[in-house]
Amino acid sequence: MIKEVIVVEGKDDTAAIRRAVEADTIETGGSAIGQAVLKRIALAQQRRGVIIFTDPDHAGERIRKIVAAKVPGCKHAFITQEQAAYKGDIGVENATPETIRQALASLRTEYDGAVSMLTMEDLMAAGLIVHPEAASRRLMVGKKLGIGYCNGKQFYKRCAMFQITREEFEAALEVLK
Repeated sequence: MIKEVIVVEGKDDTAAIRRAVEADTIETGGSAIGQAVLKRIALAQQRRGVIIFTDPDHAGERIRKIVAAKVPGCKHAFITQEQAAYKGDIGVENATPETIRQALASLRTEYDGAVSMLTMEDLMAAGLIVHPEAASRRLMVGKKLGIGYCNGKQFYKRCAMFQITREEFEAALEVLK
């Protein structure tokens, strides 16, 4: 049984989570998250903690940002688009139970007001920004770090928010070699 309540987008995601683990979920009902849902998520965070586990697409990232901004201190579970794809559809509901268990075993916790241990120059030197293959490089490094895919600015913010150390960052860069 997962102690925290897992925030997902819809009922199909809840079904996929329950095939993988025993857990309670709160469904956002899509990217138009109402105040009542945010209040339930905030209460769950106070009582049990919250894991945000949204689809690895634009709408899922939008939901993740909204919930994280309104409910500080959430944990985050990430899967890649490849792990969430089925017949052209991207979603947590398409992930295998093993993929879901791996994502829940590799949680990242927000640290509000975090100061980054890395610099934008570090990202540039690693070819994660201002590089012809920056997007694909960020995808590989983000997967290795367990922080998901995002643009350069968001990648930098996630490294700060999840307190990625220089050692973790340098070890993750090995996937580029």
